[in-house]
Amino acid sequence: MYFASSIMKNTDVIIIGAGAAGLMAAYELSKAGKQVTILEARDRVGGRIHTLNDDMHTELGAEFIHGDLPVTLQLLHEAGMKAIPLPGEMWYYGDGKFSHGYQQMDDWALLLKKLAELEQDTNIGDFLQTEFGEERFADLRKSVVKFVTGYDTADPFKASAFALRKEWQSEEEDTQHRVVGGYGPMIDYLVKQIEKNGAEIYLSAIAKNIHWTHGRVEVITADQRSFKAAQLIIALPLGVLRADTGEKAAIQISPSIASYREAMQQIGFGSIVKILLQFKTAFWKDEAQTGVSLKDMIFILSNEEIPTWWSQHPEHSTLFTGWLGGLPAERKKNQTDEEFLQQALQSLANMFKLDTEALRSNLAAWHVANWTTDPFTLGSYAYDMVESVEARKILNTPIDHTIYFAGEYLYEGVAMGTVEAALTSGLETAYKIL
Repeated sequence: MYFASSIMKNTDVIIIGAGAAGLMAAYELSKAGKQVTILEARDRVGGRIHTLNDDMHTELGAEFIHGDLPVTLQLLHEAGMKAIPLPGEMWYYGDGKFSHGYQQMDDWALLLKKLAELEQDTNIGDFLQTEFGEERFADLRKSVVKFVTGYDTADPFKASAFALRKEWQSEEEDTQHRVVGGYGPMIDYLVKQIEKNGAEIYLSAIAKNIHWTHGRVEVITADQRSFKAAQLIIALPLGVLRADTGEKAAIQISPSIASYREAMQQIGFGSIVKILLQFKTAFWKDEAQTGVSLKDMIFILSNEEIPTWWSQHPEHSTLFTGWLGGLPAERKKNQTDEEFLQQALQSLANMFKLDTEALRSNLAAWHVANWTTDPFTLGSYAYDMVESVEARKILNTPIDHTIYFAGEYLYEGVAMGTVEAALTSGLETAYKIL
């Protein structure tokens, strides 16, 4: 067994990744008296949580709380933070006009009925073709695929029908929240508590090689620093764990953990691009321009190239956010930021009957968050494939009581792919060690 001779740091537990899962695990472990060292590849903490506080106060990553989620709300309470419900209206743009509420999905009840009767799991794409393949169901198929692609950022021909059935049957009405001040202060709170408990966080520390035997682990970073511990938590996004060896954040583990590598391939990981546009004026509130009152609008769904948009309602803000998920985001991932901006402006111009150059001149600031090509994320968040339940059983089992995994992709509740999922996984992994 090879262990580098130049030891930089000995500790009880090394955690690779300072996102929500890694920080939550460190919080619990350090509180219990464990010596914890966190290695973070970025020059900041938070992972897919990134609150921007310069000329655009907004969230580049996670933004909403999708439901009354206990771990997230409890942590916000501990940190003295608040989450506010989102009372705004949902709108749909299609056929040249705005309509209030969701796009009417005919045969939705029949879809849920057929899903409830499904006895053997399959992907939702094949399910639709089998059960709703007739021409009269063309709009239903298109709507379901658009939803799975946009909301779950999933490939419909990989996404589990059972998992989507569970998601759709457990949807809570009117429980969306937004964190006052963004998720960033919650991450700052965790870091403060972790460091108060004696843990150390190393930024710009890209873990590249892991050597392990029972009760002993060494992590070597890209700049050849060595960290040793009795136990290791790998709290990285699934996209990084599945990365090819040539990727910047790819990690080599020796001895190999082939069954775990295989299990990682059985959980889906989507694609996402988020486009944030800070305008000088909130033009969407101009009823003379839109023909309808969008003053209480929070979401707009459409068939435009950038299809999903939201405002900061009820906050008075001129920020408008575009969202492109799933296979469309994967296909466009190598576009330039300027290309994404132009497509975003064109989508808004089409909806609001405006000139793209007029919209551009109304821009105060803009930012494209392309998480799909971000080298330390390589995607959006996890979704279930047909084999994912069994894969999670493997990945949630520690390797020889020495290597543990944590992350939103390992969560087994209904809030998969969320901050809640990451925090919960981090907590549960800490409990296993303790």
